[in-house]
Amino acid sequence: MKILSFLPAATKMIYDMGLQEHLYGVTFECPKEAADLPKVVRCVLEGKNYSSLEIDRIFSASKAQGKSLYWVDEELLEQIGPDVIFTQDTCEICLIDTACTLSSIANLSKQPALVTLSPNNLQEVFDCALTIATTLGREEVALHYLAGLKQKLDDIIDQLRAGRAPLKRVMIMEWIAPIYNCGHWIPFQIAAAGGVDMLSNPGGDSIVTKWEKVRKYNPEVLVIAPCGFDIERSMEEMHLLSANPGWEDLEAVKNKAVYIADFDMFTQPSAGTLVHGIQALAAMFHPELFLPEPYIAKRFINIYTRELLDQSVR
Repeated sequence: MKILSFLPAATKMIYDMGLQEHLYGVTFECPKEAADLPKVVRCVLEGKNYSSLEIDRIFSASKAQGKSLYWVDEELLEQIGPDVIFTQDTCEICLIDTACTLSSIANLSKQPALVTLSPNNLQEVFDCALTIATTLGREEVALHYLAGLKQKLDDIIDQLRAGRAPLKRVMIMEWIAPIYNCGHWIPFQIAAAGGVDMLSNPGGDSIVTKWEKVRKYNPEVLVIAPCGFDIERSMEEMHLLSANPGWEDLEAVKNKAVYIADFDMFTQPSAGTLVHGIQALAAMFHPELFLPEPYIAKRFINIYTRELLDQSVR
């Protein structure tokens, strides 16, 4: 069976479950495991280095005009002749959606089946792994994969209980300028790690959140993970946050509990990466209880520790 993945999270889960032999094409933003596969989906912003504000304006204008920033290489699509395409409708801004995919396959000589993966919470992300494997006739692979991940979550819960960990008042930002709160499955990640984000939107879209609202909420821990940004990219725009009035008065700032994390542990909903995100959050919320594995520890930084290291180098 030939499959195409039009969303990075599906691609990641396909590789995590060892089902990549069926994968014949991906998008330009799929994870490094798929680097050698044909890129069927492209974006007009690909390779550009816009600021957060510029990216927000471009995407907002595109949405208002009913246009997509993504396009499909239809000639390559025809050559591959896929049996199945995995697509999504959770976010039409950050990824190609089902409607755009439908228009791209309309003239193909062979019509593939479209399987839409649109999770809104953590359990639905796990269900997507099962859907992928079942589509490929390998349901048992997903069950084994998910059992391992759920054991990791159980271990975190057990450690939180054993340590009588207090619930931390936190905020995760999905974007810096303008500030976006977190939504969909991320509030469920926060809860699993021993925190609560009262500015979040569980199961729904993230929305623009005014700085004054953040200031009044006054999180104990602040985690910054802009969609599509790794740590280094986010660090370039930290000045936009720290320039806000009252930044130094935030409890998270006073306690030096401000972190930057790689986006894919949160806004890329593959089951494995989201569990990594929960493990990372547990270490951020309760560092006295959790010491992250090295492969997770390198995915986030405390901005104050980072600054001290930089000064020591100089």
